[in-house]
Amino acid sequence: MGRVIRNQRKGRGSIFTANTRLNKAPAKFRTLDYAERHGYLRGVVREIVHDPGRGAPLAKVVFRHPYRFKQVTETFIANEGMYTGQFIYAGKKAALTVGNILPLGEMPEGTVVSNVEEKTGDRGVLGRTSGGYITVIGHNPDEGKTRIKLPSGAKKVVHSKSRGMIGIVAGGGRTDKPLLKASRAKHKFAVKRNCWPKTRGVAMNPVDHPHGGGNHQHIGKASTISRYAAQGQKAGLIAARRTGLLRGTQKTKD
Repeated sequence: MGRVIRNQRKGRGSIFTANTRLNKAPAKFRTLDYAERHGYLRGVVREIVHDPGRGAPLAKVVFRHPYRFKQVTETFIANEGMYTGQFIYAGKKAALTVGNILPLGEMPEGTVVSNVEEKTGDRGVLGRTSGGYITVIGHNPDEGKTRIKLPSGAKKVVHSKSRGMIGIVAGGGRTDKPLLKASRAKHKFAVKRNCWPKTRGVAMNPVDHPHGGGNHQHIGKASTISRYAAQGQKAGLIAARRTGLLRGTQKTKD
């Protein structure tokens, strides 16, 4: 009987925990309240900071508390064009400018947004990576739904009251520069998670992986595997619809 393979061990034990010690703060919108649903609030960008393990910078935005005499600092994912001292408006009646936070239903078709809420009030989960953006395709006022296009190209329907920040996430083009050497990859993933370096299955022994063993490095059997296979067998192309290179042109449905 073989060992418990790597993809079975993922998520268990201390070596698979995310390295969050240096992270600044969770990057989320304000908690949705009456002021944002019916009007707007004004905040000011105090500083733009680097967050280890994240490709995009973070913006520290200070708002006045809507009901008490104090200030509240929120952490947003910074968009291209944001700067310190900039006024940020959050709410239904905010202007359509870069950095402002509005419900998707208040934006015209073709608007480019980031950090969009999948469910109203979840404070932003879609389109958060550096250089990423989401496009508003259309609205259905009767059902209160908005159709958006994700960075992957997939279309999705969300509630028109879901919020988004206007603009493209800062830090675009980060992946265009090659790492060039292993030590840069080491430091890149040191603040992310334990996923580098990754040993190939064919380079292992048969006891460690279904692709291991042999007098030379080869898989030795079909790399496609059934969706209903046992967990220790699931390595390679799991439940693949097709294999090989994509040929011809691909047509996307609007």
